[in-house]
Amino acid sequence: MIRRVFTVLSAWLLSAAMAAQAQPVALDGTEQWTMKSEGGREYRIMISLPEGDVPYTGGYPVIYLLDGNAYFPAFHAAKRAQAKLRGAILVAIGYPSDTPLDFNRRAFDLTPPAPQDRNTPAQGGQDLFLDFIQKRLMPKVSEHFKVDEDQRSLVGHSFGGMLGVYAVFTRPTLFQHVVAVSPSLWWRDQFLLAPERAFAERVRAGQLDMTQTSLSIVMAERDSVQAIQDASALYSRLQALSGFGLRTGFRVEPGEDHASIPFRIPNQVLGELIGARRF
Repeated sequence: MIRRVFTVLSAWLLSAAMAAQAQPVALDGTEQWTMKSEGGREYRIMISLPEGDVPYTGGYPVIYLLDGNAYFPAFHAAKRAQAKLRGAILVAIGYPSDTPLDFNRRAFDLTPPAPQDRNTPAQGGQDLFLDFIQKRLMPKVSEHFKVDEDQRSLVGHSFGGMLGVYAVFTRPTLFQHVVAVSPSLWWRDQFLLAPERAFAERVRAGQLDMTQTSLSIVMAERDSVQAIQDASALYSRLQALSGFGLRTGFRVEPGEDHASIPFRIPNQVLGELIGARRF
């Protein structure tokens, strides 16, 4: 009996040692950076490298992807599988974590300021996070690659989709194209309504050039009824700004739910964004 226990324990220890020594899987055509924000928050940046000659525009289109730990592999695989998609740079923003979604970090980075309590992760870092993208990440990407500055896109899901909509309203020149997947428009009593009104006023006053800006909202069929209604209502309101150049889209993916939809849409989203070239 003692020998059997010893044998089992030895096998388990050997297995654990082998697992500890196992190397992480590396994806062909990628590289990874570690970056810090001005406040010292660390990010894992995953790059799907461009393939082929530099486009006639003088640079590659760049697609920024939020929650990179969870969604980068699917988007990278979709990009490399089709020749027409390979000539783009995919920049996924993640965290130094072993989990697909770091709920505490994203709860801060992707949300507006809010009263804090013991049961709620820290919130309110959306502008700090956008500052990191604009002032640190984008310049570094431009240093390493030939970039088409008129072809910058953002893709975000849930809280990330909410941040994408917020970016359109508050920093409308930061990205030319935003895809908001199942955005959390309900968050904090629909806090986005106020920046939406301010944005619409600026557009109607002729203070913003929207002729190269687009926002696409993609919902899952099994998102809540209220979430789909809120997204549809936002789309309807923004259509009123089409006369000023803003392009909007809205669709519902059949058979998908809130968690599955980011893995259903990479081919379609990448095709739309890479095809939306500025002339």
